[in-house]
Amino acid sequence: MVSNPATSPPTMLRTMAYEGLHEGPRLIVLGAVHGNETCGPRAILRLAGELERVERQLLRGTLTLVPVANPLAYQRGERMGERNLNRNFRVTTDPQDFEDRVANRLAPLLARHDVLLDLHSFHTPGEPFVMLGPQDNASGLEPFRQAAAEEALVRRLGPRRVVEGWLDTYARGVARRMRNPNASLRAQMLSTDPSYGIGTTEYMRGHGGYGVTLECGQHDDPEAPEVGYRAILAALAHLEMLDLPPPPPRADLEILRLVEVIDRDHPDDRFARPWQSFDRVCAGEAIGVRADGEVVRSPADAFIVFPNPRALPGNEWFYRAEVSDRPVDGVKSRDLPS
Repeated sequence: MVSNPATSPPTMLRTMAYEGLHEGPRLIVLGAVHGNETCGPRAILRLAGELERVERQLLRGTLTLVPVANPLAYQRGERMGERNLNRNFRVTTDPQDFEDRVANRLAPLLARHDVLLDLHSFHTPGEPFVMLGPQDNASGLEPFRQAAAEEALVRRLGPRRVVEGWLDTYARGVARRMRNPNASLRAQMLSTDPSYGIGTTEYMRGHGGYGVTLECGQHDDPEAPEVGYRAILAALAHLEMLDLPPPPPRADLEILRLVEVIDRDHPDDRFARPWQSFDRVCAGEAIGVRADGEVVRSPADAFIVFPNPRALPGNEWFYRAEVSDRPVDGVKSRDLPS
């Protein structure tokens, strides 16, 4: 019996490559690393159509488009296929699940490029923002030497809001998860792996390139695909790969730093109110309530980021962020109203 390709598990990864006739940067753009985040595929396929119709032409360098990085999750319309592709992202000689097999193809592809733009969206309403990597450093967690180039790109993608501090905050969350007796066995197993916090951009930085995650808006926001599309064009213009004016750098950046991640321990853990990303929370204010009645309070004035009321137990429930004093491409965070 012949299987139906529309319903059978995907067995391939679709990529589209364009080569300029002059040497230049190698940019790769990903969509649907999480299958329920459709703004990336829509933005990428819009540009691909323009390139195929020769409405736009690459001037130099290499452009690789991967509209759907996680075909199984995308087919199901869910965040994950068998696990989160954007965690524990690496090549493995013993693939255990669909995402391992995707990473075995996608990771070497990333390593052959200089720059990554990874398009995402999020659960609750909110404005777009960019996730920025670390400053130049030689630490063991995420050594990096291209912060200046990454910051310059971030200032030109469009959104005013920038969030940094992902991997070290996640590492602290892993340590907390390991101490939590309520964490699921699966979560504990994953947390023992030092690579678990590594996603596409972290992998890119660890292999000589740089990359940013652009959160284009809420999953269902009709403007999110436009945000992604304009960001791709801005990246191509900034890298001088398309015949477009250089994108103007934003001078009104709002730069926040993640400082803490809190897991959901039980299906009955609930938020104190319907939080949206970047809602302000005051010191001592209730953020959520555990299944046993314990109130989770903010230890300081902060912002809520990535609140997920449907998080699975043992996974990230929400992040806290504070105003960062880090300048990005020479610009410090604007004064935020109280």
